[in-house]
Amino acid sequence: MSLTRAMAFSCPYCMAPNEVEIDEIYDVGQVQVVDCQVCCQPIELSVYQQDEDLNVEVRREND
Repeated sequence: MSLTRAMAFSCPYCMAPNEVEIDEIYDVGQVQVVDCQVCCQPIELSVYQQDEDLNVEVRREND
């Protein structure tokens, strides 16, 4: 049984669709920096849980 889930988001720089694997146990409440798969800009990604749903919030790293 996999504890990771693919989560989609749009790059805050170029708006390209991106996808990241989220670990449902260890990534909740954490902030990660990932690079856009298209423009390679650094994205600050926050993972939070609301009831049973996982959500990601993205923003430019230097904002």
